[in-house]
Amino acid sequence: MIKTFLNERRSWIGFIFFLQSILLFIAYIDSMISFSSALYIFFISIVSFILFLIFRYKKETRFYKSVLLSSEMIVGESPFEKIVHQQMKEQKKQLLDDISIMQTKLEKEKDELMAWVHEVKIPLSTMRLIIDRIEDDEVKSQLSYEWLRIHLLLDQQLHYKRIRFMENDLIMEKIALKPLIHQEIKELQSWCIHKGIGFTIDLQVKEVVTDGKWVAFIIRQLLTNAVKYSRHADIEIESFDENGKTVLKIKDYGRGIKQKDLPRIFEKGYTSADNQSASPATGMGLYLAKRVAEPLKMEIDVQSEYGKGTTVRLRFPRKNDIVRMSGV
Repeated sequence: MIKTFLNERRSWIGFIFFLQSILLFIAYIDSMISFSSALYIFFISIVSFILFLIFRYKKETRFYKSVLLSSEMIVGESPFEKIVHQQMKEQKKQLLDDISIMQTKLEKEKDELMAWVHEVKIPLSTMRLIIDRIEDDEVKSQLSYEWLRIHLLLDQQLHYKRIRFMENDLIMEKIALKPLIHQEIKELQSWCIHKGIGFTIDLQVKEVVTDGKWVAFIIRQLLTNAVKYSRHADIEIESFDENGKTVLKIKDYGRGIKQKDLPRIFEKGYTSADNQSASPATGMGLYLAKRVAEPLKMEIDVQSEYGKGTTVRLRFPRKNDIVRMSGV
């Protein structure tokens, strides 16, 4: 702040020193003027000027510090400070009005999208009933797979719009892992049958404290990825304790992820350039899983070897961390 203040007034400082230099020069060449007296006047003038700068620095920077460091800007004393204060006050009000309008618009769009998604689910449920009555197994399998893709994409979109407000909606409670995992596997059943994929489940830790609906969404994204890239091999699901944290491990023996892609797998919309999967990736599954995991104080770790498979570890927070979050 001091450097900025002096730099702002460098022309005035230079001008004062220029005037004092002229005084000394005149005293030096004019014998009628005592050089020692002129030197004394020069010293008094410079000391007075420095004291004046200190006074002005404290007085003027009080206003600018309130602009930079405080949420409430003080009213300026000088005419220019009052102009700045008034302009910033008006701009702040305009900005708050714009934010309010934007929030209202986003809320409206979110409500409209949520209503649309729920409306789409009605004919989607009817389609599911119609598909179940089809006798041709091959046609039924193909239609079930396409129906599931639509269902999962709608589910992603629905949760994507809810994520911004999820912290107001968290209910931390004890959740049994087994029925939750079985329910998510059941949702993917037609796809798994179509691809010839099974599951082996070994849950050493049976329960966790978390928000059931959001954890179910995370597991849904991880299982969807595992099934999408698996090749006629069982997917292994385990839970165990690791340094006081419950770890849920999902391991598949599918295509795997190249090392160059691993650092970017949680980026929104990122997909590998050489992704040759029969199911085109949207690049949203792991991104959304990561977004949801953060408010839940959970960690997602992915290890993969291209051509051999992928292992995802979902680490739940320690019990003390949960207590601090919600008082469970």
